[in-house]
Amino acid sequence: MESKKVLSILVENTPGLTSRISGLFSRRGYNIDSFSAGVTADPRYTRVTIVTHGDEMILEQIEKQVSKLTEVVDVKVLEHGMSVKRELMLVKISATNMERQDVLTIVEIFHGKVVDVTHDSMILEVTGNQDKLEAFLDMLGAYDILELARTGLTGLSRGTDDVVIL
Repeated sequence: MESKKVLSILVENTPGLTSRISGLFSRRGYNIDSFSAGVTADPRYTRVTIVTHGDEMILEQIEKQVSKLTEVVDVKVLEHGMSVKRELMLVKISATNMERQDVLTIVEIFHGKVVDVTHDSMILEVTGNQDKLEAFLDMLGAYDILELARTGLTGLSRGTDDVVIL
């Protein structure tokens, strides 16, 4: 039975790093559902969050293979309930003056923001877990979605028990 796994990988910030990580996945035929990376508070390190899926044996192999990469400092599985995971989504919709108030109500319900408005469109920003973002898109079903951009999942484990001090 297939399931999803979210990996939080702390790596040395070196050129070509993301290529080596994604190459590891592609060489072995593993799927990447989401990939996000950003420099940490210490610019020598980057945190990469990868969402992948497969059966339990494949997911275990992925974790082991990633941890073998020389630049990898730490690999954590972000378990449900033991971590905080979020994604950012920007949605550009077609919206007339008469439709804007209804759109603003939807945005407010989802604790989103309107980040741009023109005569015929709006860009909306929403942050949250994937279920929240899907529900937001569902509520926008009556509007013409012109463009959509998602960052991919990022997250951290809760508490201080597994923090790696560098």
